[in-house]
Amino acid sequence: MVSPAPPPGLRRKRHRERLRTLGFLSPWLAGFCVFFGYPLIATVYFSFMHYNQIQEPAFVGLRNWTYVLTQMPLFGPALGNTLWLVVVMVALRVVFGLGIGMLVTRIRTGAGFFRTAFYLPYLAPPVAATVAFVFLLNPGTGPVDEILGAVGLPAPSWFNDPGWAKPSLVLLSLWGIGDLMVIFMAALLDVPKEQYEAAELDGAGAWGKFRYVTWPSITPVVLFAVVTGVVQTMQYYTQALVAGKLASGVSVGPGTVVQPGYPDHSTLTVPQLVYSLGFQNFNTGAACALSLVLFALAMAVTTLLMRRRTGLLPAED
Repeated sequence: MVSPAPPPGLRRKRHRERLRTLGFLSPWLAGFCVFFGYPLIATVYFSFMHYNQIQEPAFVGLRNWTYVLTQMPLFGPALGNTLWLVVVMVALRVVFGLGIGMLVTRIRTGAGFFRTAFYLPYLAPPVAATVAFVFLLNPGTGPVDEILGAVGLPAPSWFNDPGWAKPSLVLLSLWGIGDLMVIFMAALLDVPKEQYEAAELDGAGAWGKFRYVTWPSITPVVLFAVVTGVVQTMQYYTQALVAGKLASGVSVGPGTVVQPGYPDHSTLTVPQLVYSLGFQNFNTGAACALSLVLFALAMAVTTLLMRRRTGLLPAED
């Protein structure tokens, strides 16, 4: 049975509501099209072209994709380093941020001081923070190695050792944990105290209250922290590049081209490889193809994390 058509007055009202909604959405739609939609379409287009940013693009089919996936010598190390940072750095940042948030929320005296002390390093610009961290961990003159040597502990070479370079970047990220601390503090303070009291009456200890009260309440915030952390780490560029350049001791000046990834490609990430391809070697087509590989990988990991049962979201009853 066909439903009767709405009266003209109702149709006009719905049309005005749609126009009003589009009007409110227009700033976001414009930004989405200009800063995401168009660049994504252009990246897909140039990934099938030979383009050096000077001459006209020439269609080459899947040649850029074949080069990136099968012939690029540094693609494997860069992808491995990026995935290592995603797994280790994101996990430790979430655990460390949650632990600091729980600690600060339970401090009775001096809570304001500790909140400020843990949050201030996050406000440091990435380049300045990396420069300071590299000098602190300098194997020759850094105070950290001097302190370790004074107490009889082995002093690693940190950013000059391929085995310690990525863990050093993780330590740098944990130093600036203030953003996650604030987010987790807000989530922890929002957990109803009545639930903790009910858990105590049921005989739950500290672990039981965390498992059955705290964790279910903050799971959406943990998911947000993990997903945003994965996306940010997939784009990890500045800290690794600056740390590698400083640790290598190469003087960087006008016209100087420094290959990223020091030492021994241990800090080379996929975004660094994209920049090197596109702006140092002027191979824009291959850089676009590599960018799309990184985009697809980030989308796949994010989708997996947001799935129920297999991800961080609880399963529906």
